[in-house]
Amino acid sequence: MRYADGLSVDDEVHIAAAPGEVWKLVTDIGLPARLSPELQRTEWLEGATGPELGASFAGYNRHPAAGEWRTVSHVVGLDPERRFAWAVTDPENRYGGGPADPAHPLATWAFELRPEEGGTVLRHSARLGPAPSGLSAVIDRMPEREEELLTMRLGELRTGIRATLEGVKRLAEEQA
Repeated sequence: MRYADGLSVDDEVHIAAAPGEVWKLVTDIGLPARLSPELQRTEWLEGATGPELGASFAGYNRHPAAGEWRTVSHVVGLDPERRFAWAVTDPENRYGGGPADPAHPLATWAFELRPEEGGTVLRHSARLGPAPSGLSAVIDRMPEREEELLTMRLGELRTGIRATLEGVKRLAEEQA
């Protein structure tokens, strides 16, 4: 297992609510900050007020080992009631990946929805890389521990994804 392999993690949940109701929740960029242990807050940038292809938003994160940091994400996938995806970039070039480029992100995140059994199956995923990130910087300092570090980080991401999915499920089913 190597960072350069573009590792990913995902999970899904069945929600007893229509895709349109779930869509409203997952395209609210502030919602994951209420549900995730790492993402603290978000804000639309450059006049954007909601999801549209190319729109960008800042994410403010906190991790016990990594501290606090800011990223800028760009909406790269938008298929109403089916898929919402964003590419995370490093606007300050802290990790040496060059100018922030959504075609070469630190990570790509997505929500995918599909109608099923009177509700919606919601899948949430994250793919690491290909641009260098805080994780790759740690791996560069401890290459002999790369697999252990990746396993730990993928586990943290899986925990955050599960928390987000369960939160969306709870909110959508309360509203349904």
